[in-house]
Amino acid sequence: MGERLAAGNVAIALLANSLATAGGLYVLILAFAPVSGAHFNPVVTLAEALAGELPWRDVFPYIAVQLVSAIAGTWITHAMFGLELLQFSTKPRSSAALWLGELVATFGLVTCIRLIAPRVPHAVPASVAAFIGAAYWFTSSSSFANPAITIARSLTDTFAGIAPGGILPFIAAQLVGGFAALHFCRWLAAPKSP
Repeated sequence: MGERLAAGNVAIALLANSLATAGGLYVLILAFAPVSGAHFNPVVTLAEALAGELPWRDVFPYIAVQLVSAIAGTWITHAMFGLELLQFSTKPRSSAALWLGELVATFGLVTCIRLIAPRVPHAVPASVAAFIGAAYWFTSSSSFANPAITIARSLTDTFAGIAPGGILPFIAAQLVGGFAALHFCRWLAAPKSP
């Protein structure tokens, strides 16, 4: 809808997408936190398992549901807007600058969750939504920050898409950013000598 209403103005389309994503993410985290911990992101799921906050037996089922749900969401969106259900993106997103943007976005997301959840758990939905909404604008990649979303966005030839050839470097950057954030947060939480 943002792309259609923007009439070719990329900034307006990005603003519409970032506001819709942030608002939707906030509500979804509130709704699903009591059910599953609001795990929508494979990198966050892996970080939580590595931190001992999620049993490893839950990792594969969570990631499988994340992938299936992201792809289903893409197809449902296509159906709502009268687009071909099955399509592949032709939008190239392949450069070191974009990969760095994904690393920064995912580092920031995991850091946000790991630092805020233990201290102010009720603030996590708003914090994550605000971070992702802002990261649309302060990262070169427009902040996918999620391997499931990256894969799903390869299946739409719209403003939000990514050509399938760009998926693996994006996911690699997301994994590096997530694991770096996990280690950074552990370092911050480590006891310091006087």
